[in-house]
Amino acid sequence: MNRRQFLHVGGLGAAGLALSSSWRGAAAEFADQKKRVGLIGTGWYGKCDLLRLIQVAPVEVVSLCDVDKVMVAEAADIVASRQKSGRKPRLYGDYREMLKEKDLDVVLVATPDHWHALAAIAAMEAGADVYVQKPTSVDVVESLAMLAAARRHGRVVQVGTQRRSTPHLIEARDRVLRTGKLGTIGHVEICCYWHMRARGNPPETPPPASLDYEMWTGPAPMRPFNAWVHPRGWRAFMEYGNGIMGDMCIHMYDMVRWLLDLGWPKGVSSSGGILMDKSSKANISDTQTAVFDHGDLQVVWNHRTWGAPVDPKYPWSATFYGDKGTLKASVFSYDFTPQGKGEALHGEPLYEYDKFPEDQTEKGLEKHCASAIRWHMRDLLACTSTRKPPVADIEQGATSTISCILANLSMQLGRSLAWDPVRSRVMGDDEANRLLRRPYRAPWVHPEPA
Repeated sequence: MNRRQFLHVGGLGAAGLALSSSWRGAAAEFADQKKRVGLIGTGWYGKCDLLRLIQVAPVEVVSLCDVDKVMVAEAADIVASRQKSGRKPRLYGDYREMLKEKDLDVVLVATPDHWHALAAIAAMEAGADVYVQKPTSVDVVESLAMLAAARRHGRVVQVGTQRRSTPHLIEARDRVLRTGKLGTIGHVEICCYWHMRARGNPPETPPPASLDYEMWTGPAPMRPFNAWVHPRGWRAFMEYGNGIMGDMCIHMYDMVRWLLDLGWPKGVSSSGGILMDKSSKANISDTQTAVFDHGDLQVVWNHRTWGAPVDPKYPWSATFYGDKGTLKASVFSYDFTPQGKGEALHGEPLYEYDKFPEDQTEKGLEKHCASAIRWHMRDLLACTSTRKPPVADIEQGATSTISCILANLSMQLGRSLAWDPVRSRVMGDDEANRLLRRPYRAPWVHPEPA
């Protein structure tokens, strides 16, 4: 089937809509096998992920790890109040000490991005299956090493690109894409126009007494501490992540790849930079365009942290343009508009307050994403028993992550990059290939794919 046509094939839509019941069935079938769980990184999304997992399975959270003593203690109190046993998990400040116990079936990694690779690989080596937040890594070689480790150790690794488990987006796939309502898809635009780049110049200060800043920095370059760094503001700096490309583009690009069954892009090009807010201490781009070339289909990303969005209803979204209609999709809704005559379609997030009333009052929870995280966790749990690849398998997460990293490298180098997924190299570009791995700060050692 031509990827861009997505003509209806009997049974595909029904199979997609039945996913949720199959996940529930698989999880229920193995419910007696209580999973022992550990979390590395007890900040905002670490708690969101862990508490959704507690909601859908009789897991026992055994261990929590964080380099901030106050943060990990607060998380322990919350977990004890939510898990069935009422027990407080063991607390650690170093994930290596936690993993030495080798008593965990599943480890969630929700650290800042610069720690994803080392923590996830160590968890796999300790015998655990892994849920790792997106992006999989900060540099290309880290993602390749994570994929190699997962295959070498036979571990199930689910990446937190939970658009693949978002109920209303699964519905859009089955109602619009798989029924051929768009016709031939000729172009896809993805974007983020939220004003999310930090502005200002916070002063350098000593880190909080509760924070082990040396361990927090880990393999990344050592920067003077300021209030943005911890908690949550670290995305202002390229030393710890990949800017808005690695934070927001990966979600939308991975969603498009999933919905259209796209593999690696043939080439990636990007331009932009810090074009508007040059006074801020933040060193991530405030304006960027990237083109992911899939041959007969171009997926084009734009972000601006200033100005107005193109469509105020869809400021972070994907728009699929077909010769029979247009589909707009985001975490908040989807809208299909036919070209000419036809039925417009609309969908919204699944709120499961009847089953999980605690969602309504949980601090920091993105309520529109709660069901997606739960469905993602159900899929992970089912796969830990069946040993089949999860919907956001590490290979898919690495593909989307690496593609976004290549976009940043393209912007840095000022030229398009052609990726060879067999050799895991940029074709004909030695300078680009030297940038596929970042230097690690001693004594940390960069992981290798082999």
